[in-house]
Amino acid sequence: MAPSLSIYHLVILLSALASVSLSEFVLPLTHSLSKTQFTSTHHLLKSTTTRSAARFRHRHRQQQVSLPLSPGSDYTLSFSLGGSSSSSSVSLYLDTGSDLVWLPCYPFECILCENKQEKPAPPLNISSTATKVPCKSPACSAAHSSLPTSDLCAIAKCPLDSIETSDCKSFSCPPFYYAYGDGSLVARLYKDSLSMPVSSQKSLVLHNFTFGCAHTTLGEPIGVAGFGRGLLSFPAQLTSLSPHLGNRFSYCLVSHSFDSDRTRLPSPLILGRYEDKEKRVNSEEAEFVYTDMLDNPKHPYFYSVGLEGISVGKRNIPAPGFLRRVDGQGYGGMVVDSGTTFTMLPASLYEKVVAEFDRRLGRVHERASQIEEKTGLSPCYYFDQVVKGNVPTVELHFVGSNSSVALPRKNYFHDFLDAGDGKAKKRNVGCLMLMNGGDEEELSGGPGATLGNYQQQGFEVVYDLEKGKVGFARRQCASLWESLNKN
Repeated sequence: MAPSLSIYHLVILLSALASVSLSEFVLPLTHSLSKTQFTSTHHLLKSTTTRSAARFRHRHRQQQVSLPLSPGSDYTLSFSLGGSSSSSSVSLYLDTGSDLVWLPCYPFECILCENKQEKPAPPLNISSTATKVPCKSPACSAAHSSLPTSDLCAIAKCPLDSIETSDCKSFSCPPFYYAYGDGSLVARLYKDSLSMPVSSQKSLVLHNFTFGCAHTTLGEPIGVAGFGRGLLSFPAQLTSLSPHLGNRFSYCLVSHSFDSDRTRLPSPLILGRYEDKEKRVNSEEAEFVYTDMLDNPKHPYFYSVGLEGISVGKRNIPAPGFLRRVDGQGYGGMVVDSGTTFTMLPASLYEKVVAEFDRRLGRVHERASQIEEKTGLSPCYYFDQVVKGNVPTVELHFVGSNSSVALPRKNYFHDFLDAGDGKAKKRNVGCLMLMNGGDEEELSGGPGATLGNYQQQGFEVVYDLEKGKVGFARRQCASLWESLNKN
């Protein structure tokens, strides 16, 4: 939903950005996972694989907007809501797979959240400047899965004569219900000022920003900043205020391999086009590889792209046809997703990739079956020494000319020291970090695959909404953050 904006508010917005380029705005993303939450590497990996699988498979069972599953996405975004005298800081999960910004509001109850590993911030107290969204508004309709506003106003008990004359401004949008994999929420729509710091003295302010305020959730203690393609998403609302900021955004996720020292480093979220994006940081940096976004009629908020195949070493494995396109029922394509950790592939493609890995590694390394059971990853192998160069390369071939992306080994093959039960000798283990998403019948009606954020580490991933393209370029993300914040 594109919120309204007065000339007065526009002047404030432009004044806030007077000392910085309007074509660029950089925010820090914070990694939300920590090894201190887990008893072992096995526990950490098992939790992550379980979440990735649940999030992916949920998309084929529900028709509601997809939301992150516990413990949510891996990255959080922070900003302030409310007027200058009553603003509150909030941290939400960044999610390119949904199109709504929502957060817990006081009084707040999270049912079945006792065993959650997150430590959520206190719920938001709605500020005095916040207003409820009226029932007769496109935003209300969007939150209720495009239900006609006349129906919503009738639910809100607006009189018939007022509905017929479109005079239901005093009747607020009814609460809406969202269901997701292992939980749900009920929320109301509000509008308020959202601000993000540009510098120590200035902020970018979005007036009349629309968000969901949830007082009750099931299994979800932390809110979501939806960056999907929908009308209520963060980029869509930003576009209505500043098109060149909202029409293009990118992030660069710092490579961490679950190292707690690396997860503490900020990953840059870049709103807008900065000058010579491909060359500004370093003239030797790789340029972007682009592939077209695919429209999905059933899941219009997804950033879907076509995948032609995967190369393992020198062997090219063609992808099944449904990964190259999306049909009229919303089936097919690969979703580029910030909220899923590991890449999910259809069984037919995954099994061929695994077979090639096993052909290359299985004949010289012992299969670590017990590790596979404990982590949810497969295949895993024992190595006599630290994993070296015999792990085959992996390259993703997206639809388009010169649209291939070679993954760094650490993005798809995780090696660690297995302590076992504490009695046996410690052994080096390596596991493939791609997962089986299910067979073609299970995937019907939803995405055919998901590109997870772990495989996106060390790349700047750009979403060009104006041109309808997704791009990838290798980057030193920590250095990119430092470079973009020099001024």
